[in-house]
Amino acid sequence: MMRKKRFLPMLLLLAFSVGHAFAQKPVPERPRILISTDIGGTDPDDNQSMMHYLLYSNEFDCEGLVSSPSFGDGDKSEILRMIDIYEEDLPKLKQHARRYPSPEYLRSITKQGRHGAAPLVGYSTPTEGSEWIVRCARKNTARPLYVLVWGGLDDVAQALHDAPDIARKIRVYWIGGPNKKWGINAYVYIIEHFPDLWMIENNSTYRSFIAKYKQDDRWNGGFYDHYVKGCGFLGEDFFNYLGGKPKLGDTPSLLYMMDGDPSDPCRESWGGSFEKYSYTPRVVFSHQTTARDTAQIYSIIEWHVKGPVRKDIPVGTECITLDIARQKWQGYYMGDGNYMVKYSTYKVGTQPYTITSDIKGFPQQQGFITIENVFPGKHRSTDYRTGAQWYSDKVAPELFYDNNQGAMTVYKWRKDAIEDWGKRCQWLKYTDIKK
Repeated sequence: MMRKKRFLPMLLLLAFSVGHAFAQKPVPERPRILISTDIGGTDPDDNQSMMHYLLYSNEFDCEGLVSSPSFGDGDKSEILRMIDIYEEDLPKLKQHARRYPSPEYLRSITKQGRHGAAPLVGYSTPTEGSEWIVRCARKNTARPLYVLVWGGLDDVAQALHDAPDIARKIRVYWIGGPNKKWGINAYVYIIEHFPDLWMIENNSTYRSFIAKYKQDDRWNGGFYDHYVKGCGFLGEDFFNYLGGKPKLGDTPSLLYMMDGDPSDPCRESWGGSFEKYSYTPRVVFSHQTTARDTAQIYSIIEWHVKGPVRKDIPVGTECITLDIARQKWQGYYMGDGNYMVKYSTYKVGTQPYTITSDIKGFPQQQGFITIENVFPGKHRSTDYRTGAQWYSDKVAPELFYDNNQGAMTVYKWRKDAIEDWGKRCQWLKYTDIKK
């Protein structure tokens, strides 16, 4: 098990002089990263994690900030707005560490990705964001490009479709879980066509970094008042998201890149520890399911329904609707009277659902599905095969935290990571330390 480092004062001074203020094992070289985010959409934790990135941006070679809102109304203007705020705080940050990127540089690498989820095939047309991923991945360097995905995989899937050669040059750390259902077609495209991609599919490990708001200690509900309040323009902006309560669901992807050797997902890390998977679950039903029918949490669930043959409806057309967990999801015509809808969820238990359509003669369904808290769970012939570089949440029961698989591998370091970030926030308050 990795132990917290106890540096001597001289080593602390050395770490400070090169911009590191961490308590964890240093990264052997500055990682190349590109962030794909659905910032500005329905979930404000991307803004919180973007602040975290900006405060630590001197630690990375960041090559792209891509707005990829597979759901919601976000766009790159929200990234640019946060860069403007960062610019106001930059003089204070530079008093403490070198190599903070200029606002002009950050604006130059901010790109617009796809608005809305990809269609059934998993890709559509290139975007500014997907083309930028390709351009960065194809740089003439032996250092891999780590793509940190905070939302859907739509722009990553588009980039892989347009430039399959980049699959060997990128490494993807994806905050999956609920993001899988928003961008389910892109995920399916990647796992079907690029199973050998280097991928960390973090479905639940990240969840232990989310604060418990009812606890008033400085690592949870009291985080803002203790660490962030009065800390520069970024600190002031932080209050606009959840009243300053730290959700930070995407931050583990950054913590992973700051701690030790990111090429080894199985190691201990502030951003989680993972294990290799040989498959991920896909459950296919061709009948109206009942509470006795089960599927794994985070799995791809498909309902296939026989209905009217419609030669006037192209294959892949959205024409049926799954209503489940108070949300509606579109399904497709697959040809020859076959209809299909895909779903994924991070909620366990038995859920009622309906499948309906405006197509005359379509057999409406009303049933139940029981979601089990195990991933990947029992192996089915319909599962997706993965290659030797596909990693996901550790399955050991002792590594569950709050019923979230693998989450203890983040939770055990959470206070250290929060306190380290709190020190960076204080850089925005005090200006007495000189270069």
